[in-house]
Amino acid sequence: MATLKEFEEALREHGMHMALALLERLRERDRQTRTIRPARRITGQKMTPDLARAILELHASTGMTQQEIAFKVGVNQGRVNEVIKRGKWLDDDPHAPEAVARDRAKARMRADPKPRPKPAVRKETPRAAKKPAPQGQFAFGDL
Repeated sequence: MATLKEFEEALREHGMHMALALLERLRERDRQTRTIRPARRITGQKMTPDLARAILELHASTGMTQQEIAFKVGVNQGRVNEVIKRGKWLDDDPHAPEAVARDRAKARMRADPKPRPKPAVRKETPRAAKKPAPQGQFAFGDL
């Protein structure tokens, strides 16, 4: 596969000046429509049922990709995929698995995790001493 630069050089070699002019016009149009956008979002929005419905609406009414939708609404592409493919986040149940996971993650981020129960102390019971397994030896004739 040829690069654009190689293609341009081939056009020059064959004297195709009209094609080179067209290529330059396309480049200029691209420069005029190009915008500088941040590569990724800094902070994400909290997933809510309203946001999930907005994601579904964008998916149904536009030809946007999941990544474009994610950038537009301020969440990551994985969340958009969960909403579109599995219908997550559409109900307002605070006990839904995704809501519980979100709240746990937020608690970890605040360094305010729930106190974990202390493990129960097991009493040591005397065990019978294990006998070592017998070890055999092979002779050359055994194999």
